[in-house]
Parts: sequence; structure tokens; C-alpha cells
Amino acid sequence: MKRIGLFATILSVITLLSSCEVIGGIFKAGMWSGIIIVVIVIALIIWLISKFMGGNRP
Repeated sequence: MKRIGLFATILSVITLLSSCEVIGGIFKAGMWSGIIIVVIVIALIIWLISKFMGGNRP
């Protein structure tokens, strides 16, 4: 049940945020903060995918 809630939350965030607004906000904040945000988002996506695919292997 937790997976469904997490998936629904991620799906709603993705559909509600326009990519143009996100990119515009990153450029307003500055290059380095944009790079840090992008790295954090990519790491979060990789972590979530590993959790969904059963990343708890020893």
C-alpha cells in the first residue's frame, strides 16, 4: 500500500510541475544551485528506482 501512495505522490508532482517553470526557476537561482538541484534529483530518481526494483540485496 505504501508503494501505491508513493507512486501516486510522485506522479502528481510530475504532472503538476511544468518543466519550463522548473528550468526557469533553476536559471534564476544560478548555475551552481541548478547543478546541485539536478544532481540531487537524479540521485533521488536512481534511489527510488532501486527501491522499486528490490535494491535491498546483500
